[in-house]
Amino acid sequence: MTDRSLPLTVEDLTIPTIDWSVGMGYRRLKAATILGGLWMGVAALHLISWGYLVAWAISSVFCVRALRLVATKIAPPPVFIPPQTYPFISLAIAAKNEAAVITNLVESLCNLKYPADRYEVWAIDDNSTDRTPEILDDLARKYPQLQVLHRTAHQTGGKSGALNQVLALMQGDLIGVFDADAQVTPDFLDRVVAHFQTESVGAIQLRKAITNSETNFLTRGQRAEMALDAYLQQQRTNSGGVGELRGNGQFVRRTALASCDGWNEQTITDDLDLTLRLHLTGWDIEVMSYPPVGEEGVTTVTALWNQRNRWAEGGFQRYLDYWEPIVSNRMGTKKTLDLISFLSIQYLLPPAGIPDFLLAVWLKHPPLLLPMTATLGVALPLWAAWVGLRRSYQQAGTMVTPATLLVQTAIGSLFILHWLVVMPFAIARMAIFPKRLKWVKTLRQADLPTIVKKNTEY
Repeated sequence: MTDRSLPLTVEDLTIPTIDWSVGMGYRRLKAATILGGLWMGVAALHLISWGYLVAWAISSVFCVRALRLVATKIAPPPVFIPPQTYPFISLAIAAKNEAAVITNLVESLCNLKYPADRYEVWAIDDNSTDRTPEILDDLARKYPQLQVLHRTAHQTGGKSGALNQVLALMQGDLIGVFDADAQVTPDFLDRVVAHFQTESVGAIQLRKAITNSETNFLTRGQRAEMALDAYLQQQRTNSGGVGELRGNGQFVRRTALASCDGWNEQTITDDLDLTLRLHLTGWDIEVMSYPPVGEEGVTTVTALWNQRNRWAEGGFQRYLDYWEPIVSNRMGTKKTLDLISFLSIQYLLPPAGIPDFLLAVWLKHPPLLLPMTATLGVALPLWAAWVGLRRSYQQAGTMVTPATLLVQTAIGSLFILHWLVVMPFAIARMAIFPKRLKWVKTLRQADLPTIVKKNTEY
């Protein structure tokens, strides 16, 4: 694998050495300390005469940062320059009981418009109890690019463990990771390679699109939420902030993975954890807005609750684990400020709103955090959903009326309000109970009796 025309190694980049095990203990105590300190701080602001001045000053700082984020101009996507020799790419699918959908993805990945001798597909059967192992073995006999790794019940580490195990067997300079329900276009790999022409880029994340978005209110909300997320990610990366991985449709350089010791097997959200590891070791993460990677949205309240609690816990957990290198500014000032801003907006503002509201009712005066909540919790998501949806349709060449965009934006804005419940609950649970969340399989559409209309945006 030494014949490369693209700069897939970064010899002159200084990679800081970090002991990742430091800081991973006492998560429960850290969560309790942060939550208690947050609530006491809000209470103190309510009880002192100049509390409103402090609250409004803090709100002003965050609002100014939000305005700067919105004003950031987006750079055009990189142009793919066909190399003499294409980089070798390894594509991984971590599958556990995915018999309903695994065939479609494997066949799509084995028929890409990319030199067949320059990529491989690895399917990891993580001790499935359905027909997934048999299906994968049959597909491996049909497609020479497909290799299958079967894991037993004794092999631990979850998805991270599975990916670390297969990494040693892969040949690729670039490692792509997909969920079993992913949908891709045949030509997307050329666009992926274009992003890695920049040496400092250690990983990219494909924009995610919901393929069953017309099923019900929940999937329609997730469509807008994914567009909102893609918009914020693009604005953040173009302003020098932190790009984040989202699991399905992520690509990482092998050298970048090596610099941060692979995937963390002590977390429940491998993608969010790897995001911080990559930034802390000097790499950038970019977002590829088109073509997206399709995935199914959850269709029931129970499935949404389980999924979002896992995301909330894993997302907050990484700040507890890596707070020391974060506050020491190892990522640089722009990234550190961006990360702290979104930590405050995503994880701290929702639980802070509880004592703020209760004390406002008790003391009979307006909530102190009302300006911040209105700007960052209402206005910014509305704008991000509107622009994100419009961009996604434009990139797909799909005509959509302003009225349709307005309805979809409104649905998305209502949908994301569930985070106001999920986030405080998840953080409080982390602060009180030592037991971590259990993994719950997400039902695929093929597991259900009904057939739904596909998403036209995809």
